[in-house]
Amino acid sequence: MTTDVLLHTDGRAGRIVLNRPRALNALTHEMLLTVRQALETWAADDAVATVVLTGAGERGLCAGADIRALHDDAKAGGAGARSFFRDEYLLNHRISQYPKPYVAVMDGITMGGGVGLSAHGGVRVVTERSTVAMPETRIGLVPDVGGSLLLAEAPGELGTHLALTAASMGPGDALLCGFADHFVPTSRLAEFTGSLARLDPAEAVRTFAADAPPSELAAQREWIDACYGADTVEEILDRLLSSGVPEAKEAAEQIRAKSPTSLKVTLAALRRARALGSLAQVLDQEYRVSCAALEAPDLVEGIRAQVVDKDRDPRWSPAGLAEVGEAEVARFFAPRGGDELGLG
Repeated sequence: MTTDVLLHTDGRAGRIVLNRPRALNALTHEMLLTVRQALETWAADDAVATVVLTGAGERGLCAGADIRALHDDAKAGGAGARSFFRDEYLLNHRISQYPKPYVAVMDGITMGGGVGLSAHGGVRVVTERSTVAMPETRIGLVPDVGGSLLLAEAPGELGTHLALTAASMGPGDALLCGFADHFVPTSRLAEFTGSLARLDPAEAVRTFAADAPPSELAAQREWIDACYGADTVEEILDRLLSSGVPEAKEAAEQIRAKSPTSLKVTLAALRRARALGSLAQVLDQEYRVSCAALEAPDLVEGIRAQVVDKDRDPRWSPAGLAEVGEAEVARFFAPRGGDELGLG
């Protein structure tokens, strides 16, 4: 068992604390396996009525996977990364089906893999410090951990906007987009989490939850829905740039900086996720996409630019949207023979 995940019981509650605060609680493979084992143990323990997920430190629940390790493994062939993705997505699905209340406290930064451990739970709490995002296109990847379904099911085209730009959500946005359920002010957060040792989560929420700050995205629905409803990334960019809305132009510039391949695969993944509907089927799709990304050049290059060399100047291959054809996009969704997740 790793000390990067702290486990203990407290009254009625089984507590999981992600414990890599200096790394924003980024996930290692061992952490995933430890969380999974705890969930299985507590599912069979009548003394545990509720599971509570929090992050150590003051900065956030979890910034996602340890992408430097992902970078190194992808360069070495990707076998470890494929195993990581498999166990991560199986855990995401288990959380969605967990037989007891699963309370995720999304305080501070909650991104990527952190969303996968929280947003599929039954009770999802944000605070005024919450910053929630699926920023995979920044590193040449595609939203995963069931995030493509959450984004696809967000109102209108908000999810498409968030996926392509890699933009973050504040607490009001996370509630609007279906990533969270309740807002608890940080001034009451310790009382809320402490009360779960004795209270049912529904009662704790009634006692400590408050009205969330307004959503910033809600006021931008008109231009977002109009622009992102297009069928291609190229047309989305054209609509953003011709809309006359300053925020739309800014979004276009953010999109232009991302991997062209990642953008096109992301748009296809969200559209397909809408049609699939179930989390199990979407996770199956995401496993195919993520494994294909390990075999493409942009993931290693994106992580290099953002995390390893930190020059923020990725050299995407291909470099332009016009060079990413339908066949290249389809390759990411192709069956992988014996290497499938197999949930759906």
